[in-house]
Amino acid sequence: MSEKPSSPGGADNNGQQRPGDRESIVVPAEMLTQAGWAPPAPSAPAAGAAEAPQVFASTQRKIDPSEAGYDEDPGSSGRLGAILGTVLAVLLIGSAITMYQVNKGDDKPASKSDAVKPAASDTPSQEPVPPIKDSAKALPTVTGDFGSKATITVPEDKPDGTFVVKELTAGSGAKVEKGNWVSVDYTAMDWNTGKEIPGSYGEKAGKPQLFQADSGKLIPALDKAVAGHKAGSRVLVVAPPAAAFGAQGNSQLGIGATDSLVFVLDIRQATAPDAVLSGEMTPPPAGMPQVKDNGKKPFDITPVPGAADPTELKSHVLIQGKGRKIESGEKVVVQYTGALYKDGKKFDSSLDRGQAFTFATGAGGVIEGWDKGVVGQNIGSRIELVIPASLGYKDQASGSIPANSTLVFVIDILDAGVGGED
Repeated sequence: MSEKPSSPGGADNNGQQRPGDRESIVVPAEMLTQAGWAPPAPSAPAAGAAEAPQVFASTQRKIDPSEAGYDEDPGSSGRLGAILGTVLAVLLIGSAITMYQVNKGDDKPASKSDAVKPAASDTPSQEPVPPIKDSAKALPTVTGDFGSKATITVPEDKPDGTFVVKELTAGSGAKVEKGNWVSVDYTAMDWNTGKEIPGSYGEKAGKPQLFQADSGKLIPALDKAVAGHKAGSRVLVVAPPAAAFGAQGNSQLGIGATDSLVFVLDIRQATAPDAVLSGEMTPPPAGMPQVKDNGKKPFDITPVPGAADPTELKSHVLIQGKGRKIESGEKVVVQYTGALYKDGKKFDSSLDRGQAFTFATGAGGVIEGWDKGVVGQNIGSRIELVIPASLGYKDQASGSIPANSTLVFVIDILDAGVGGED
């Protein structure tokens, strides 16, 4: 459903990469200029490169009669140019830290929307990330409860360069494993200056950060701090420069090249890539296709015999979630099954791949019916959407989907947050 180079969607009819599922962010041009960053020159894809698999809820699809090879790679993402080799960085925008992926200098070209590159003078060598320990000679003290802004008090001692990850309170939720989707609220501070770094709590709070644990896309202070801890845990992280912004620091934020950062992370939720929702379903009303839950296998969708194609979006909540409502612009983690309205024939399902799918609402990377149907729903809900052709692929045929087709999707909304979508 996304348009990332290494996942479904590909380019549109003008050869331009469309927005979709990548761990990147839209950075205002004025901010890049002030920071001395500039986009790299575009490069051509490698000759003979295999075409990316496709998912049927993307806004544009190359026609492909075969359904084979639809493996979603949740760990891949858009490239941001050769920024710092394998350095991982964080960019702070507005009132919250936004996770920021950098290119590892390998194969795929950057798209126009996510290509940012520092000037050569801003590219210092990167120290190796030190091993994680659970203690140091001196540590900040933390007060406050899980789910609220922490109060961080740094000692008079200077940080000794130890990369610390220490669990302050243990949660009782699912344990975070490598590759799990995790949503995290946080409080942050610069140890050396005592300056608070805006987090996800407070008057101008952002939403929880949503990312895959230990996937190599974020600064180690965040990427490597959550795996092994359970949802509901509060974790203290002391990150030396090599585990944070690196030797370049961040002059805009007043963070020096030798400054250590302190994070207090509240792990809200951990979601395995093959997770599905469970619970008693409320049957759809008359006139909507019926849905059978098959666990971790695709849903059975039974059409209404002889039903006319609707002209407007129809939705029904099969399982009512208890989480907050999804807002436009958020990154959402879902499982889904899609079928044709006329005969219930399945054309795609993330459950066949055992990999949850992510997309940014309101970014134009999925069909309009998805954006309209998912925004406003609660996290933890299972919904059924009947999407008329006008909100789907219109008069275009897409693989096994005929032109002017009404589509049915059953979607499990697993989690959502700030995920750096562009």
